[in-house]
Amino acid sequence: MQSIKQLYKIGRGPSSSHTMGPYFACKMIKERYPQARKAFITLYNSLALTGEGHLTFSVIKNTLAPIPVEFATSIKMDHHPNFMEIEIHLDDDVKRFGVTSIGGGDIIINDEKKEIINIYPHKKFSEIKEYCEGNNLTLYEYVKMVEGKYIDDFLLQVWQQMQKTIKNGLSKEGILPGKLEVKRKAKELLTKQMENEPESITEHRLVSAYAYATSEENADGGIIVTAPTCGSCGVLPAVLYYMQGKRRLPDQKIIEALAIAGLIGNIIKENATISGAVGGCQAEVGSACAMAAAAHASLFDATIDQIEYAAEVAIEHHLGLTCDPISGYVQIPCIERNAVAAIRAINASGISYFLSGSRKISFDMIVQTMYKTGLDMHPKYKETAEAGMAFFYHQKQKVE
Repeated sequence: MQSIKQLYKIGRGPSSSHTMGPYFACKMIKERYPQARKAFITLYNSLALTGEGHLTFSVIKNTLAPIPVEFATSIKMDHHPNFMEIEIHLDDDVKRFGVTSIGGGDIIINDEKKEIINIYPHKKFSEIKEYCEGNNLTLYEYVKMVEGKYIDDFLLQVWQQMQKTIKNGLSKEGILPGKLEVKRKAKELLTKQMENEPESITEHRLVSAYAYATSEENADGGIIVTAPTCGSCGVLPAVLYYMQGKRRLPDQKIIEALAIAGLIGNIIKENATISGAVGGCQAEVGSACAMAAAAHASLFDATIDQIEYAAEVAIEHHLGLTCDPISGYVQIPCIERNAVAAIRAINASGISYFLSGSRKISFDMIVQTMYKTGLDMHPKYKETAEAGMAFFYHQKQKVE
């Protein structure tokens, strides 16, 4: 597996596959051919169907500027869901690139995988668990052993950006960009306390406020941290921000939780997928929930078994979750879904504390199950805005 530095990326939303991936590809190509006269770009499949709502067109234009850009869209199911062709026209030549955005901001150009530096000696949770138990290591100590002493510095930067994103989101009101006219709700959730509000309701309200704040910033093209993707960026920060405030935890404890969450996300990315266009929302929000559940369990000094069970429960109860963004915007159901998953992560962690000794399903098994489920899912339910709520919402609009 690669470094968790490749999992946690700081950048602009709203989509790691539709925004960050094309941004990185166009930036590289522009640096290589700054003298280009024009660019002709064809977006395929999910990029074509949800590119407008995911700001794909605008990020490509802005990145390649001042090079003029022409667009075309096409559906070819033999191509990857997030595939694009780029033609760069020079004075006496045309350069062609096939770019696949594989999720999490990672890209493959011309089917030639860039050199991948795998630093982890293990790729499955069972292997990591066996190694840690044999060498008397915690999961955090394992991550630090592999990543090196400076990983804490990197994770502190990640945590500082997560906090900044939440605070920015909580401070804003108004309507998110796009034709859906979705109202920002984070600030309202933060301040709308019920009279004699039960503690459990307060927890749900605050965790939801933090998840909404991050996801609304993402939907607005703000700066977020992929955890593991843009569309699922609100889950992990919400849980950690709430827990630090509630228990007055030092940043070091949060850093350790981020390391463990990153390890969980890395295992999913290595053995399955974190791309909504490949695996549906179970691969994005389901993976984020697993990361957050493992992180939450670690804050209570849970055992490796308890951490594994927390992550497994979180994914298990997201199996089959479709990705059906209305009009292609990362707003409905994405923002609310981040909040629900953050609360579910806390619940999964609680279950693991009591029942890890009686479980039957391993984390590796549920990751494999999630991946196969995603491959079997009809393409319309994987980030195309053609089915599910997206379909029925537009049917309703036509009637009205």
